Parts: sequence; C-alpha cells; structure tokens
Amino acid sequence: MTVQDGWRGRFLEDFEVGDVYQHPLGRTISESDNTWFTLLTMNTNQAHFNAQVGESSEFGRRLVVSPLTIAIAVGQSVTDTTQNAFANLGMDDLRLTAPVFVGDTIWSESIVLEVRGSTSRPHAGIVTIRTRTLNQDAVEVLTFKRTFYVHRRDSAGAASLFPQAATPLSLESEGVSA
Repeated sequence: MTVQDGWRGRFLEDFEVGDVYQHPLGRTISESDNTWFTLLTMNTNQAHFNAQVGESSEFGRRLVVSPLTIAIAVGQSVTDTTQNAFANLGMDDLRLTAPVFVGDTIWSESIVLEVRGSTSRPHAGIVTIRTRTLNQDAVEVLTFKRTFYVHRRDSAGAASLFPQAATPLSLESEGVSA
C-alpha cells in the first residue's frame, strides 16, 4: 500500500503565462449568505437585506452584497492558484460587471498573466492572474487581477505539516485482505 499525497496546490514552478484554470466548485448564494455577510460587514444599504427596498429597486429584488461575490470568487480560485501562497500583494482592475442575486450560482476561472521569481525572497515568486466570475447563465458578473507571493516547491514553507500517526492506515487494520 502506498500513501498518496492529496492535492497540495500549485507552486511557483507550476504556473505558466497563458494557463487557464477553471475552478472546480460552483457556489449557489443563499438568502442567509447574503444577509449574514451584509450585516457582518456592517453594510447598511438596505438593497441587500430589505425585501421591500429590493423590490422597489430597478432590479425588482435584493442584490447580493458585492464583497460577498468578491470573497467567493477569490475563495473559488484558491485551490488552483494560492493554496501555496503566503501573501496577497494586491487586487487591481476590479469590476462588477453584472448584478448577482440570491439563488445565482457563480463559477470562476483564472488566467495566468505574469510569473517571476522574487529577488528579495528566493524561496518564492510573484504571480499575477486575472479572475472572472460567471453566473449560471454564463454572464460575467465580476473580473479582477490579483497578485500574490507563492512558495517554490522546495522551500521550507512548502513542506507538508500533515501529522504522522503512530499507527498508519492499512487494509489489514480494516480487516480487508490485499
């Protein structure tokens, strides 16, 4: 039996300009997601949490608060882009290109725009990506550039911290013969 590493994400050496990552997890935004995030971030614009205000707006319903859309889009990209990052350096050119509503499912994809080694941190490098987010109808709702520091594969910061159990998993311990 062989222990297989789980997906550890990409390291600096894995990024190539022009690569596109279609992030695997879509996310349907619920009413409670929108209300909690709106109130948690102290956004007092009632268009996000007051049905009467939303219904009287040009959209005819409540809008999803845009920082929630941004947070989900960034989160969707982590598994493919920043699993091994240690610092976000900036977000630029952020545009909210269409409204998002409760019940929408959003998906994100990213393209690698720039990759370079770091002169001040030889164990890492800097990557810039553009991420766009689409709703269930393939309408773009968000786009932004993000730049981040990411570890090189052989850096100390990239070492696995998975604890080693005193007794390894095995088929025999589960009563299964190999």
